[in-house]
Amino acid sequence: MIAKPGIYVIKLKRNLLPLIFLGFTFCLLIFSKSNLPAVKSGLALWANSVVPSLFPFFVATELLMHTNIINIFGNILNPLMKPFFNIRGEGAFAFIMGIISGYPVGAKIASSLRQNNICSKEECERLLSFTNNSGPLFIIGTVGILMFKNTMIGLLLFITHLLGCVTVGFIFRYWKKNKNTFSNNPSISYKQPKKSASFSNLGEILSESITSSISTILLIGGFVVIFSSIISILNASGFFSSLTILFSPLFDFLHIDNSFIQGILTGLLELTNGIQIISSIACKKISFNIIFTAFLLGFGGISIFLQVWSITSKTDLSIKPYLIGKLLHGTLAAFYTYLFMNIFPFLNFDL
Repeated sequence: MIAKPGIYVIKLKRNLLPLIFLGFTFCLLIFSKSNLPAVKSGLALWANSVVPSLFPFFVATELLMHTNIINIFGNILNPLMKPFFNIRGEGAFAFIMGIISGYPVGAKIASSLRQNNICSKEECERLLSFTNNSGPLFIIGTVGILMFKNTMIGLLLFITHLLGCVTVGFIFRYWKKNKNTFSNNPSISYKQPKKSASFSNLGEILSESITSSISTILLIGGFVVIFSSIISILNASGFFSSLTILFSPLFDFLHIDNSFIQGILTGLLELTNGIQIISSIACKKISFNIIFTAFLLGFGGISIFLQVWSITSKTDLSIKPYLIGKLLHGTLAAFYTYLFMNIFPFLNFDL
């Protein structure tokens, strides 16, 4: 009896992930010579950049979740959050900490707000779309000063990044607007944290906060290492080179250097490595470097997307608004960057 084509499709769909994981395992063996240095580089990046910049913020936000700071934010900022973003004032905590701390603090707080029933499902999905952002320490310090060697570029990227996220938040105020019954009913109170911090239990609260933060930072480290391996394999196998040839006619038509293709593809997978490549490309029209960097900072990359997905999977939140929001954020940040460089002469860095 001849099997129908539909059966093969079903079998392929069922076995697709095992085949991908098996292929990845074989690639680790075949390209081990180039892969080992990439893994070491990923570990160094995580230990020297990610841990020092994010771990203290993770602990701080965990500690703050055990206080009434969210209530304070809610009372003060509700007149701003509700009209602009259609979210209770308590959501301002995720917005502010997401801007200050960087990826993936905003998503972590939004998920915590949902787990503690502080905001409704629809409100937390709106928060996901615009509060998980790259922080000023990374944009101004790492990208601007270290990569581009120009503080003004870092400031420009941070301002347009911030404008992009606020615009996305305003657009997503209409996300499932008619279903948002929780925030429109003031009689519904949210669940307080399991333990409120006090001097008597400060040691216990601090210990729990550090433990939770270590779990998250190790998770991020795992993603950094794995994606460093994936990028190394794609480079060594010639996959990126093939895509460069494929996209070259489009970039030639747009009068953009083909050198950007690999940087963009890498950045779509993992943010830091991609921006490092783009910032190092020697180009008289450096505006291309900056605009592509603005897009990648807004989008965040697949690595951060999967980090966020792993965090939100513990809740009932949909990942769809996050993905749409980040694509929109990257596009808007790139547009605002282009606009600013053309409107203000002192922001035009082309030679």
